[in-house]
Amino acid sequence: MTDFLSTGTLPDEYAQLAKTVRDFAQTVVAPVAAEHDAQHTFPYEVVAGMAEMGLFGLPFPEEYGGMGGDYFALCLALEELGKVDQSVAITLEAGVSLGAMPVYRFGNEAQKQEWLPQLTSGQALGAFGLTEAGGGTDAGATKTTARLDDGHWVINGTKQFITNSGTDITRLVTVTAVTGVSGDNREISSILVPVPTAGFTAEPAYDKVGWNASDTHPLTFDDVRVPEENLLGERGRGYANFLRILDEGRIAIAALSVGAAQGCVDESVKYARERAAFGQPIGKFQAIEFKIARMEARAHAARAAYYDAAALMLAGRPFKKEAAIAKLVASEAAMDNARDATQIHGGYGFMNEYPVARHYRDSKILEIGEGTTEVQLMVIARQMGM
Repeated sequence: MTDFLSTGTLPDEYAQLAKTVRDFAQTVVAPVAAEHDAQHTFPYEVVAGMAEMGLFGLPFPEEYGGMGGDYFALCLALEELGKVDQSVAITLEAGVSLGAMPVYRFGNEAQKQEWLPQLTSGQALGAFGLTEAGGGTDAGATKTTARLDDGHWVINGTKQFITNSGTDITRLVTVTAVTGVSGDNREISSILVPVPTAGFTAEPAYDKVGWNASDTHPLTFDDVRVPEENLLGERGRGYANFLRILDEGRIAIAALSVGAAQGCVDESVKYARERAAFGQPIGKFQAIEFKIARMEARAHAARAAYYDAAALMLAGRPFKKEAAIAKLVASEAAMDNARDATQIHGGYGFMNEYPVARHYRDSKILEIGEGTTEVQLMVIARQMGM
């Protein structure tokens, strides 16, 4: 995989995947994106199409219903989807990275056999309940608890901002909870909660600024009882394990962000060629040319960053710093490009019928979710020995 980092050319299997997803994004996703965004509806028909294509199983082995690909293949798909609809892209990213990947990375064989075929097929969605009202970035401040009682975990608490947690096809929520306290040390574990389960409630969906077609809910756990064997991974390793998931997820979010940044470039180039002012296309004016050139440079640099992080990850080498760099650079590129694209479109850029308006609303969360900009800077600095 690392060969194309120097040549700039994707191997055939990756290039074909990117083209297939690009065609799907343009012909299936784009025509309905504005309607789902305006109505705040989950795009079940689009998700079904992605499931049929095998996108939810891209980085998983065939023995668990996957496509036998890798994480970079997922990133390429996210980039193409992110160009036209971030809500659809984050649905795939969360379904794979946060829903299925924890089971694959840390589950025992019985858990993998039970859950992965459902999740990799896209017939079911999984979610990860990590964030709480008083512990966003400080995820170690988890207050949700789980105690053992007669061979069952009894879970109580709340979670916030949980993606894919309340759809008609949500079948699993993995929740982090305090399973023991010793002095000042709090033992945090991950537990699998099937949906539906008595006492589990996905509260009414949020009214968000963007990602309006993405499913996001607060969750309530009221004496939720699940078997003791639903513990995911080693007891007390829930938080540490999820940090690994976040490192991988940052590469995926970077890829989605690059798609958003590139989508803004593409829409701006198209508009600048068609829109005339003072007797010529506005793309002929140097002010517009330079703005679009900077946008393209941001997208290009951000793409190189996530390619590099993905290459390190797949080679089995340390990639924490590079993943943080990719997420930082790409999310800022998406936000900066959305602002510039809106400016290029003028008044039309402020109208929701134009894709750049949706990117303008959607892109801000890319600088927050799966680790804020400030967290990425902290990770980078610490990896440098600061």
